[in-house]
Parts: sequence; structure tokens; C-alpha cells
Amino acid sequence: MNTHEAASAPQSLSSESATGVLDDALRVIGWSREAEELFGHRPSEVLGRSADEILTDTGTGTGPFATAGRPSQDLGVRTVRHRDGRTVSVSLSLAPLSHAAAGAAWLLTATDTAPLRHRTIGRAMLAGLYRESPVQLVVYDPDGRVSWINTAVEKELDTPLEESVGRFVKDILPEGGKLHEGGRPTDIEGIIEHVVRTGEPVTGIRYRSPARVDPRRDHVWTCSYFRLQDEHGRTIGVCEVSLDTTDSHVARQRMALLSRAGGSIGTTLDIRRTAAELTALVVPEFADTATVDLLEPVLRGEEPQSWSEGPGLPPALCRLAERPSTAAAGDPLPTASDTARLRCLAEGEPFVDPVSGELVVRLEARGAVLGVAGFQRSRSRSPFDGEETALAVELVSRTAVCVDNARMYMREHATALMLQHDLLPHTLPRPAGIEVAHRYLPAEGPAGVGGDWYDVIPLSGARVGLVVGDVAGHGMRAAATMGRLRTTVAALAALDLAPDELLARLDDLVARVGVAQPADDTHEDQALGVTCLYAIYDPVTRHCVMARAGHIPPVLVTADGRADLVDLPAGPPLGVGGLPFESIDLELPEGAMLALFTDGVVENRERDIDVGIRTLCARLTRPGGAPLEQACDAVLRALLVRPPQDDAALLLVRVHALAEDLVATWDLPVEPGEVARARSLVRDRLAEWDVDESAAFVVELVVSELVTNAVKYGGAPVRLRLIRERGLIVEVSDGGHTSPHLRRAASEDEGGRGLFLVAQLTRRWGTRYTSTGKTIWTEVSPTLTELPSAPLLESFPL
Repeated sequence: MNTHEAASAPQSLSSESATGVLDDALRVIGWSREAEELFGHRPSEVLGRSADEILTDTGTGTGPFATAGRPSQDLGVRTVRHRDGRTVSVSLSLAPLSHAAAGAAWLLTATDTAPLRHRTIGRAMLAGLYRESPVQLVVYDPDGRVSWINTAVEKELDTPLEESVGRFVKDILPEGGKLHEGGRPTDIEGIIEHVVRTGEPVTGIRYRSPARVDPRRDHVWTCSYFRLQDEHGRTIGVCEVSLDTTDSHVARQRMALLSRAGGSIGTTLDIRRTAAELTALVVPEFADTATVDLLEPVLRGEEPQSWSEGPGLPPALCRLAERPSTAAAGDPLPTASDTARLRCLAEGEPFVDPVSGELVVRLEARGAVLGVAGFQRSRSRSPFDGEETALAVELVSRTAVCVDNARMYMREHATALMLQHDLLPHTLPRPAGIEVAHRYLPAEGPAGVGGDWYDVIPLSGARVGLVVGDVAGHGMRAAATMGRLRTTVAALAALDLAPDELLARLDDLVARVGVAQPADDTHEDQALGVTCLYAIYDPVTRHCVMARAGHIPPVLVTADGRADLVDLPAGPPLGVGGLPFESIDLELPEGAMLALFTDGVVENRERDIDVGIRTLCARLTRPGGAPLEQACDAVLRALLVRPPQDDAALLLVRVHALAEDLVATWDLPVEPGEVARARSLVRDRLAEWDVDESAAFVVELVVSELVTNAVKYGGAPVRLRLIRERGLIVEVSDGGHTSPHLRRAASEDEGGRGLFLVAQLTRRWGTRYTSTGKTIWTEVSPTLTELPSAPLLESFPL
């Protein structure tokens, strides 16, 4: 047998093995190309030499055959010096060769231990992945059918290999499904088709399904996919590597639930909505049904009383929110007993009803017990465990704080509403010459009650004062400030002050007393500023004088239906000081309408104030004039589609002139003889009006006294005016600016009794000043049950 034949004889050798042929003296007589590559020696360098010399172990310094009595077939692992000086670890074996020639011949086989070790590790790894690894492996054919699964998959799904081969995943896990992944194929078969077609691995796919070993709980696996090819590069399938990540998925879900709770529970200060937000958050992810029951006092904004289980009546619980899951349809939910709720309410610890499995948690905040929350799952789902109970306690705790905030807000809001209701006019007077309609809407939500107000104030001479104002800020402080200002305006109006003068005095008061809160007061209810508009309408002359302090001007709607803002100088808000207030005098046409309002009517976060004013004018534009109540409703429907973000006040006033036959006016010369003529003129007019004789007698006495004083002390021009409006009004104007005053005359005094007697005979009297002098006015009842006493009448020089 020649060297080539000997070296190539064994057909079972690995392509990575190097071979050589030794003679009976263990000299090299054959050397393969693989041996040359492994050891670096060419055949010409080794043929005829001893194998011990070539294969000397660098560690022991001996050859493989040096100590052997006869050659051993397994020479073990040796460290041999390569021709270039490096060491090579090889596994040597020796096998006898049969041949026709005399003498022994041996086949020496040398294998590099590194690839051998890799193959060994590889086989061990494959065996471990199949039998021992917790990582789950599935091999699919190119069509998406299961070709092979490892032991971990068999245990996880309780499905042997024989039952899985040839089936699709949707057949093995019919209730399973891939969790949403943006831009990914929608099912496992789609993923496999994508990997087979493109060769691109797909990672991070999450798949959720119940398993046979744990049917009441969904498992989540995180999967990756890559393509498998044979030695010729042909695709033979796709490998899926997956790991059960249920615990981490559940933990992420719980953290996400807590994170969402911060932004979805307590978005408003409404108790019912807060309770509904809790149930909407947890159903169906955490529970199939959720309920919230609160104690009755909590719903009224009151502090709930403490209660413990034992004698006495249990507290009344009101179901505030309940949300069932549509996913649980057909799977009846167990119902917890009231005993479970009352027990949790009394003891405070979370309670799982042993019959229904419902989890009940008490709502408690700032030491106050508010109610209970219940969570239920269908029987097909696993019951609540300890971690889920802790999660429920955290969610309920956050809800309880929001509910308690809403409860306290409800109480404060109700108090502020009651305060404002008491401070605002319950009914407005209806003086002659005007029609009135009004609306007030408090702000919704945290802003609550504000400081908007309006008023209608009867004045002397059948005139009427119209007021609208706005205190910036909300809450009880703003309401209290509004009440003080309204009272002050009414008191100043009673002095018959002109609008600009009234606002100037009110401005001084605000600046001096500090009606608005100081700048360093950080309380959320502080009133930061005040605006006000004051107008006086005289139905006799149809003149309206008005001024404003930083407030929106009114809208004037004429009888022909044209609506515009009144061009009224703005003036600074009250309390600023240093700037004057300007008034204007308008002659209003018969049937005209004035709309006085606050900014809450026309302005909000979504609408600019100019847009709101245009909408207001459009709604008020009705030729001929619509009923005022209907006009108010139309304005609010158009401008306040949603609950107002700021409180809103609206006052509509339609003006009319007094009938000419109800007013009599005479200009009198400044002569003493005119007193008698004035009495005669008045007597004739009162007869035309068919006035009671006793009342007519009193009017004559009053006219005599007032005209006498005007002629004697006032000076020209002197004017007498008589008005029949809810009584008899007598006005005497003169050119003097000296204010008369009431005093009691002594028995021996010849004069000084005039104003005292006038005050005794009339219901009211007073003085108002004009640009040309002053006017003394009195009001006399149209009917008197008896005449004044004789001593009193004797005081008048008739």
C-alpha cells in the first residue's frame, strides 16, 4: 500500500482531522495535506523521521510513543510545537493498517482540540436548550406550522411535541394574540412570512394568552424570530426564542396604571365625577366591575362622623359610581354582601369577601372615613393577590384625597353661594319708567362664586340708579367684598350724587379702607380689583347720565333694533386713584334698552371679548323689542353654551318716559307773590288728578314752604315740578347752593320751623345739587287717613 492509499483509506475521518502513516519502527512514511496545515511541516521534512521527534509534547518533553511498550490506539491530548514556534493542542489516536507487505503499519490521526471542543459544547448546548433551558424555543416551517418545540414549551403549554407538530399557533393557543406593536405584522404567521421573505430578524414581540397550566391568568411572552438555513443556504424555517415575562409585564401595567391615575383621577372638584374616574380607570384592566359607595354626609359636603361595627345603626352608604366591563358579559360576576362593605368601613383594612372574592377598600383621607370602593373579577380570572391589593389601596387612597378636596370645596362653595345669595338683591324694585330683567350665574369648577353684582336703586324725582360691578377673584372674600361695595353704592346713591362723583367717592373709599386685598396676601380667594358702572335714568326727561370705573360700557339697543356699545370714557378701576371719572349724558329714545353686564358674559378662554360683545349685540337686536326675560335667556344660550368659567351678571333695562299728563312743571319769578300763585296752580292740578283732599292739603302746605324758601333764600331760576308716580312728588329748584338743614325752633322764634314741618308731613325729603343750583324734593303719600294735628297746621302761614 503506498502512502497516498494509506492516508486516504479511512472514509469516516472528519475533514478537520490530519493523518499520517507510520512504519513498524514508528517512522513517518506518509503525511497528508491536513497534517502539513496542522503542524506546519512539509512531507519532505518529516518522511523517514521518528514520530516521537515530530510530535514531542512541549510540556513533558517526550514523544507519544517513548514510554509505550507497544503502541496504544488512544494517545490522548498532546501539546505539540508547530513549525512556526506556536503550540497546537491535538488529540492523537493510532490505528493499525492491514496491508500485504511484511511488517506493521499504523494510521496516525491528529485532531485540533479547539473545533472538537466547540462541537462538544455545541452538542451540549443544543441538548441543554432542548431539555434544560428555561428559554422557550419553537421552530416553524416556512408556512408557519410548528416543526419542533423544546421541553420548556412543552411544560409551559402542557402540550407534548407530538401534539404541536404541524399545527398553527392559533390552533394551539386559540385565545392568544399579539400585543399591539406599531408597524409590526398582526399575527405570528405574518411575522414568520416576513422573516422568511426578508431574512431580517424580528425582536421584542409580546404575545399574550392563557395557558393550560394556568387558565385563570394571562401569560405574556416576549419573542424574537430569525431565519434558519441549511448548508446550501436554503430556508428551512424560522426559529422563535421566547421568555415568559408575565411578572414584569404585570409590574409595568401596575406602574402604568398608577401613572395614569395621577392625570385621570381628580380632574375636577366634583365628587361624582371623581368616583366615576376611578371606576373608568380600573375597568377592565384591573377588575371587571368597580363600585364607589360614599357616606351620605360626604355628599352634602359635611364632615362624616366616625363609626365602628357594633351596636347602633350602620351608616347609610350611597352608590355613587358603578362600571361593569363588557368583556365579562356572559360570565356572571359574584356579588359581595353589605356585611363585607360595612366590615371594611369599620375596620379599615382591605377586605376580600370569602364568598365572592370581591376586594373592598375603605376611602379615608385626613382622618375622615368617606366610604368604600369595591373591585370584582369574574370567576374566569385569578383572584386579587397581595400586590394587587396594595395597588388597589394606593388608587383608592389617591381617590379619597380628591373626594375629600371636592367635599371641602362643596362646603365652601355652598357657603359662598349662600353668602352671595344673601348679598345680591333677591328681587329688584320696579320703578316707573323702566322694565328690568336680570340673570346671575356663578362660575363652575374651582373658581366658584365671584364678586359680580348688579342693582336697581330708586332715586328722588322718579329717577332710578342702575349699577353693575365686578370684584376680581373668587370665593367668600370676593363675595364679602361685593356685599360691602353694593351697600356703599346704595348709601352714596341715596345722597343723589352724580355718577362721576359717586365713583370718585367710592374710589377714595376703596383706596383708603383697602376693600381689595393687599398685594402680599397670597390667599387664593383674594379680591384683586374692582370695576363698576353707575347710571342714572330720569323718566321725566328720558336723560341717562352714566360713568364707569374700568368696567365694560353698556350696550344701547334702540327701538328700531340697532345695538352698539355706548361710547363712554373708561376711567380707572376703583382703588387706583389719581385719575378722574368722566360721565356722559344721553337722551334715550322711547323703548330703548340698556344691557349692563360683566366680562363673564362675553369672555372666556376660547372666545375673545370682542367676539363675545358682537354676539351679545346680535342677540339683542330685535326690532320692536322682545320681552326682556326672553332676551336674557337668548343671550345666555348664545354666550354661555358651557358652564361659565367666570361668574356672569346680566341686567337688561328697557326705558320709558312718564306720561306728560303725570308731570306738571312751572317756572316762577323770584317774587313773594308767586307763593300764592304756586299754591293755586298745584291745587288745580291735584283736582285734575282727583287726589285725596287731605293729601292735596299737605301738598299745598309743602309747596308753600318750599317756594317761600326758594324765593327768599335761593334766587333765580325757581322752578316747581309736580310728579304723580306711586305717590306725589314735589320738587322746587332754585339757583342757590346752600344746603338747608333741619332744626327745631323755640316757642318764641318767628321762623325756623319750615323744614321740620315738611319732614313731619312727608314720607321722605332731601336735597340734590345740579350745575345751576339745587333741588329740594319731597314725597307725599297720595292718601292720608287723617289731617295733621292742629298745632302743626297753625305753624304754616297759609
